[in-house]
Amino acid sequence: MNIKVKDSALAAAAEEGMDAFIEVVVKGFKDYVGSDELTHEAMQALTPDQITLWGYLILRDELCDGGFIQLIHNGYGPFFFLNPFAKAMRLWGLKEFSKFIYRARELYEEYHEDIEREMNYDEFMALYEQYPEFEDLDDEFICMEEQVTGRVAAYLDDHLLDFIDIVK
Repeated sequence: MNIKVKDSALAAAAEEGMDAFIEVVVKGFKDYVGSDELTHEAMQALTPDQITLWGYLILRDELCDGGFIQLIHNGYGPFFFLNPFAKAMRLWGLKEFSKFIYRARELYEEYHEDIEREMNYDEFMALYEQYPEFEDLDDEFICMEEQVTGRVAAYLDDHLLDFIDIVK
């Protein structure tokens, strides 16, 4: 594996907390692929676990910022709902979170075409009133986010060498 992260950066991030720990590893991915975006080209250079970890950060950030409507409108729906992201979460030991993603997928499948279309800001904001079904899922995620992120960080810690090479 060619993704190198300094031991000192990992130690400092671990002291800051689970968010910083995950982010320093994903920064290693970004540096390796030369992009801050998880593009098709970036995914071709990464392993499925690396893609899943980076994807989790995208999911968390999108949901904490604007919920599922924002995530879907920003074009991330296919990545999370039409790929094995939920299965990967289950394989990482996050069975309940995996079920949560599958529940969100049902709403995605029903409403994604309208949410993904081009629109102005006011039309986008109106989506939150048009599709209140997403609000319960958004609230549920906010309540579970810290626990889920902690479990993702624990998985990463237990399998760190599957994700990166640690250098002095």
